Amino acid sequence: MENILPIHLQEIIYGSSNPKISKQISKLLKEGKIRKIAPRIYSSNLSDPVEEIVRRNLFQILGKLYPGALLSHRSAFEFQPTKSGQLFLTYTYTKKVNLPGIIISFLQGHKPIDGDNVLSGELHASQKSRAFLENLQASKKIGFASKCLTLPEIEEKLEQIIRVNGEDEVNKVRDTAKTIAVKLGMEKEFNLLDKMISALLATNPSKILSSPLAIARAFGSPYDPARIKLFEELFRELKKREFKNRPERNTTAKAFRNFAFFESFFSNHIEGTVFEIEDAKEIIATNKPLPARNQDSHDVLGTYQLVSNRKEMSVAPQSPDEFLKLLSYRHNVLLRARETKNPGQFKDKNNFAGTTAFVDWNLVKGTLIQSFDFFQALDHPFSKAAYMMFVISEVHPFLDGNGRIARVMMNAELVGGGQSKIIIPTVYRDDYMGALKRFTKQGDCNPYIRMLQRTHEFSEYISGDDMNEMQGFLAQCNAFFEHTEARLKIIPR
Repeated sequence: MENILPIHLQEIIYGSSNPKISKQISKLLKEGKIRKIAPRIYSSNLSDPVEEIVRRNLFQILGKLYPGALLSHRSAFEFQPTKSGQLFLTYTYTKKVNLPGIIISFLQGHKPIDGDNVLSGELHASQKSRAFLENLQASKKIGFASKCLTLPEIEEKLEQIIRVNGEDEVNKVRDTAKTIAVKLGMEKEFNLLDKMISALLATNPSKILSSPLAIARAFGSPYDPARIKLFEELFRELKKREFKNRPERNTTAKAFRNFAFFESFFSNHIEGTVFEIEDAKEIIATNKPLPARNQDSHDVLGTYQLVSNRKEMSVAPQSPDEFLKLLSYRHNVLLRARETKNPGQFKDKNNFAGTTAFVDWNLVKGTLIQSFDFFQALDHPFSKAAYMMFVISEVHPFLDGNGRIARVMMNAELVGGGQSKIIIPTVYRDDYMGALKRFTKQGDCNPYIRMLQRTHEFSEYISGDDMNEMQGFLAQCNAFFEHTEARLKIIPR
């Protein structure tokens, strides 16, 4: 569509062979109402930096000055200049053109074909299959000066297609690329692309892959790279901090079981399995569910069975395989009464919490396996506990019981390290959930760490052989209130 604004109001004005327009441009230029920002390009914007004006109007400029050009190679994936300021286009000649803040690298090649995307005017962008072929061409330059993405980057783009839209979608890319390769004389590039896709789908095992993400998929353990970045961020923050030792005070069997009762009570309460405290005591004391609430009672019993067993809670995984097996075993104990939730089995469909989508069910095992290296490299029991709890909460590997099993696995790390376990009381639920959500949504792990440090300090003082006395202490700390009714108190003793 033609720009219908008066010429002196247009942000981008092009030089013209039309004498009338050329004269008007000269007059506006002399009057200081427009300025020249590049050869054959003027602007009525007299305040913004020239580089910004060109950048936001870039595709319009290229479509106007270089009709028939094709945004290609890495630029067809990135749609912006590289960090070295280069944009790559296929055109009728090979040449570099400097615009303010940007180097346009024209590469002589085939004009746009059916399926290439229209960007602006007569400017096109390579369709996905063509872009993959272009990026597999040989390049004499490296880094951001190269017209091509690196092989690992290409592999990860192919892996993302499979991860998001499945094998059929990447096979469509391959089929289209095969047709395009004949038309453009890129059979060599197609052979390489074909081998990459075959390796990713494990239909033709090959040593061709170099990206860890792509290799993981080829070996049957695809993972969620965005979550691994979150885990790495948490690992780095935990690794550089010092955490206070809070040795276990409940050293007797009775005191350990007393703490375990409230640990189980609050962990289930957080998830909506709410009992009166006396009813929960009866369930634990008799080891029998309440007739009217069989499954809920078993949730409390299953949690208590795990967390009251010091030997069980001292077991920590030493390898990724042990991690998966231990997680499945504990989940099976925890949720054994809920057969429809597949206790002990990783989820077979995706789950959500509001607008938060957890790790895709196809990527659960691979993501847990990839997370384990960071876990193993942590030293302090609190660091390992905080990391473990977030990983399981973020992956959400089961259909149900993910919050409870995350807290069980967290506290197992503390028991194994001789530290006090952590209770998340009812009054602190909102702080707990808010910190988790903030880390997931904003990538800020500091509120999450501070939240756990505070409740760990609170939990350290929950001790003793007398359950009623322990309950009274928790009441003094406001533990049983809703977050709207009170705030958590930490009472040293």
